[in-house]
Amino acid sequence: MHQTMTNRLCQMNIPMIQLLLLLFLFFGPFCSPAPRLSKKEECLLENSKLQKKLKMLQDLFQLYEFQLKDLLGNNYHRRKSKVFSARKTVPLDMFLPTTSGSLLVYDQDCAMLFNRGRRESGYYRIKPQQDREPFLVYCDMSDGGGWTVIQRRCNGKENFYREWLDYKEGFGQLQGKDDEYWLGNDKIYDLLFNGGISLKIDLMDWQGERRYAIYDDFQIRNETNNYRLWFGIYSGTAGNALSGGSSFESQWSASLNGMPFSAPDRDHDRFLTGNCAEENKCGWWFNRCHAANLNGRYYKKGTYSGPFDNGVVWSTWRGLWYSLKYTAMKIRFQSFLDGESGNGEIN
Repeated sequence: MHQTMTNRLCQMNIPMIQLLLLLFLFFGPFCSPAPRLSKKEECLLENSKLQKKLKMLQDLFQLYEFQLKDLLGNNYHRRKSKVFSARKTVPLDMFLPTTSGSLLVYDQDCAMLFNRGRRESGYYRIKPQQDREPFLVYCDMSDGGGWTVIQRRCNGKENFYREWLDYKEGFGQLQGKDDEYWLGNDKIYDLLFNGGISLKIDLMDWQGERRYAIYDDFQIRNETNNYRLWFGIYSGTAGNALSGGSSFESQWSASLNGMPFSAPDRDHDRFLTGNCAEENKCGWWFNRCHAANLNGRYYKKGTYSGPFDNGVVWSTWRGLWYSLKYTAMKIRFQSFLDGESGNGEIN
């Protein structure tokens, strides 16, 4: 009897089992738990989440950098420099703008800033070469705009009687409009590296009269070649003093074209019986010695006298015994030149 009952139950359960199987096949995909992700899928999902977090942090970091840019631009550190005097070498605190940090700087020069709509003259950070740190420069956005100023004399407060290393790295306080400085030969070389650059020199005497000189194809070599100077055609109102003047004799002894840079502690001039940099108390490009020297001793009131013509001079305008009140050397791509460039306002 027991065996008979079991057989009947089995016969009755076969249709039910089939029904349950059909229900499972139909509703199973909707009721079953979600399948587990593979290791690769889990990694991709986690990577996507991390990328979103990273993007958010980068945007936040960029915002903080822009907020701090002005403060960092005027943050200075000290390093000891040697300044020469007639009797001894004395230490001097030299102020240079710090470039530490990872500020987002894409502008290669002041012309690029001008083309991006920055029309106010002042100090900006630029990065001429992508493998170098950015540095601070003064941009003259007048006079056609886009000029990168590499040298300025205006009050005699800065001592230009310095050694080779100072001229290599640059010196002066790049803070205010009236600060004197030399940008640095390495930085100037980086700015000129791609070629096609014009040099404009603004000059003013002690009576307020202004002149200018423009040279195309302005270039210097690297330190290995002693920052040798080359320049092309002259135009302007101050006379061609960099080429030594109008006479052949003065050009032979005073032209600076092709001359290496000299400093009091590194003499590379053609003056065999003397040291032009030591006599002129500055670093500059010298022949035997010069017809133009914008880094010379700053004599106030113009006319001066002494054993050497070592003032801030431009001989084709005011002669060798008149020290100018204001000079600025500034550079810009030749293709940028326009009708507004010339005897513009001094900045």
